[in-house]
Amino acid sequence: MIHTVKIDDSTAAGKRFMRDFHKIRKGIAFENPALTGKAPEGYMTGEEFWTIVEKDTKQFCKENGIL
Repeated sequence: MIHTVKIDDSTAAGKRFMRDFHKIRKGIAFENPALTGKAPEGYMTGEEFWTIVEKDTKQFCKENGIL
């Protein structure tokens, strides 16, 4: 069985867990979105963000007579 666990590594307990268990290779896998390039559910990539910002900015400018 695989469990998804969220660890807050800004807390003492989270830091201790990451320190102690990050070295274990068998049975534990850490997924780092920064390394895999896959954004977690509910997040967007930088490219998607800038596409939306550009679209929203153009729409705002047209609605307010700037363009």
